[in-house]
Amino acid sequence: QLVESGGNLVQPGGSLRLSCVVSGFPADYDAIGWFRQAPGKERGEGVSCISRRDGSTSYADSVKGRFTISRDNSKNTVYLQMNSLKSEDAGVYHCTTDRRGCTAVLTGTTLGVLDYWGQGTQVTVSS
Repeated sequence: QLVESGGNLVQPGGSLRLSCVVSGFPADYDAIGWFRQAPGKERGEGVSCISRRDGSTSYADSVKGRFTISRDNSKNTVYLQMNSLKSEDAGVYHCTTDRRGCTAVLTGTTLGVLDYWGQGTQVTVSS
């Protein structure tokens, strides 16, 4: 199960921290990531991913330097700290996992190509 929280309305330039509680996945589901779907768009974007085992991280170019992914294995939780938010960051953010690893999580353009995802949390960026 992947359960997201933390989405909200924020002004451009603001910050949000999303959380994803991960449960019930075996160790081979090592990669946990975030996939966003903008309103009205059929395709989405994998924005960040982290290895539960060693904490290695990866990011889409669109968020590098602004977003930071982290994990707390004692709480089975993955976080996405989002700073300097822009209007184009708005959308539903889904926590995802895939046995193929972070490459699959970041290159997928629709949720359907990934193994599992949560219901999502809404991020709205507007003044």
